[in-house]
Amino acid sequence: MAGLSASVAPPAPSRTLRRVLGNRIALWAAFVVVQAVLVWLALTGPGLPLGDVTLVYTTWMRTIDLSGYVVGIDGPFVYPILAIVPMALAALLGFDLYVYTWLGLIVLLNAGAFAVLIGLHRGPVTRFVPAWWWLAFLVLLGPIAVGRIDAVTVPIALVAVLLVAGRPRLGAVLLAVATWIKVWPAAIIAALIIASRERVRIAVAALGTSVLIVVISLVLGSGWNVFSFITEQTGRGLQIEAPVSTFWMWQAAAGSSTSWVYYDHDILTYQVSGQGTVFASAMMTPLLVLVVGAIVAIGIRSQLQGASFVALFPPLALALVTAFIVVNKVGSPQFICWLAVPTVIGLVYRGRGHLVPAVMVLAMAGLTQLIYPFLYDWLLVADPLVVALLTLRNLLEVALLLWAVVMVWRSGCHAAVSRAVASDGGASDGAASDGATSDGEASDGAEGADAADAAASGAEVWKSGSRSPDATD
Repeated sequence: MAGLSASVAPPAPSRTLRRVLGNRIALWAAFVVVQAVLVWLALTGPGLPLGDVTLVYTTWMRTIDLSGYVVGIDGPFVYPILAIVPMALAALLGFDLYVYTWLGLIVLLNAGAFAVLIGLHRGPVTRFVPAWWWLAFLVLLGPIAVGRIDAVTVPIALVAVLLVAGRPRLGAVLLAVATWIKVWPAAIIAALIIASRERVRIAVAALGTSVLIVVISLVLGSGWNVFSFITEQTGRGLQIEAPVSTFWMWQAAAGSSTSWVYYDHDILTYQVSGQGTVFASAMMTPLLVLVVGAIVAIGIRSQLQGASFVALFPPLALALVTAFIVVNKVGSPQFICWLAVPTVIGLVYRGRGHLVPAVMVLAMAGLTQLIYPFLYDWLLVADPLVVALLTLRNLLEVALLLWAVVMVWRSGCHAAVSRAVASDGGASDGAASDGATSDGEASDGAEGADAADAAASGAEVWKSGSRSPDATD
């Protein structure tokens, strides 16, 4: 049998598995199943997974229908002005179908982002790992992934970061639009401005889009209401799920008479009260500014040291987005869905080098669904077991932030070392070292090659235009 050629040998198991996982039909079938599960959970799950949609968004839209009063234009609004657009679109088929129209809108947006992620060309999907990861993330996060305004921003931001390497202006415009729906994508814009060689184009496109949105709002008569989202929530207390609230939640769980959970009828959310909570609430915004400023400074340091876009952008985006969650007096469960964008782009650009945060985010998503909606009633009475689950989730958030900051710092250190080696006459060895660290420190074999290929094809689904120099960093 020694004469058998290698060509007739059975394919390696890893290649067979990759072929199965990269099958386009299998991926789309899984996408349909996942979206169906999310819709079913949102409609039938315990508690009120669609509470904001059915009680808040519909109220704002009915007010427009009955009186013409538009939040954000005629009065203050807790969200940026463009948040009114998807809420209004969900009312196009009438209020009796509002919930179903909303869910259909989210599924369509997710489908568009999924199509960009796996590519529009024929043949096997090369980015199947981030695709399967996103599907797993959505299942673990549960109905909250489709039941809040944040669900609109995630697919828009995901498309933006996937296209930005080849279409920096388009990516920046999409991120600016998402930011004017919910603020968090501003963290992605900041990471791009720091890490990308196309920072001027990105900044100008994002700023120009924002100015256009503000001007249109002013023409419609908004006045300063267009900026009301900045101040509307400044006076709120500590939401029970926020990491900073953990100390007082444990006091409440221990039966302390000085700490308890209460419902804020103005903000429409559950908050914790206790000795020091007013001071802690007042300090969270300045602390967030300081933390974000420190992360930005570390990112600029790494960029000045020569860190490549592939090495710097994913952890920097992750660090900034996670900071918005960790250093925040609000801890709404839907915040976890923000992490999908920097995690997916990390898997696309860095492969196995982004495995640690990918696993951590999946764990956080699963814990979040357990807490809300399934065990939320127990959290409201500060049940020790549920508070322990919340504490674990919050500790994972802090650990994720620390991991991302360390990786941002290391990206600059690795670039400096590679440059030093090259200057000492070891240019070829330095290049090999940089390839091992920048394109995914733990990436090896075929998967590492896939990660590099994915990073170099940010605009592959458009099949036109030149790629940004960043794509080959």
